[in-house]
Amino acid sequence: MTENKKARILIIDDDSNILEVFETALKDAGYEVVQAKNGKEALELSNTNHYHLALIDIRLPDVEGTKMLEAFSKSNPKMKKIIITGFPSASNAIEALNKQADAYLVKPVNIDDLLSEVAKQLKVREEDIKYSEQKVAEFVNSRIKEIQTLAA
Repeated sequence: MTENKKARILIIDDDSNILEVFETALKDAGYEVVQAKNGKEALELSNTNHYHLALIDIRLPDVEGTKMLEAFSKSNPKMKKIIITGFPSASNAIEALNKQADAYLVKPVNIDDLLSEVAKQLKVREEDIKYSEQKVAEFVNSRIKEIQTLAA
């Protein structure tokens, strides 16, 4: 993120203590943070606001976190998604990664590890956007040359 533009992060977890700890740490690190206690609330927030990254508990009261991955991938493909679980297993890690999770953290999450992973994912997001913009510019320039050649 550029210096004058804070990254917006959506935290989705039904544990209010985790929401508060994550929010405090992320705000202290300079991020703009919004909380959601369940999947429905998170989807409503993501449909009306833009977020750069989501921290998603894998077990929410109304939906599995992996379902949130699918919804966010469709509605905001550039959003980075980090699954957080207190129930780690090879099968849910594989499912999360297959459904386009960008990272997978196990509770209890070390705050330094969380902040490091968030910063890493936001940097990757920024690089992805720059790459996409570069490819679009290359296509446009190529197309202009093609049209000029045809018009000549």
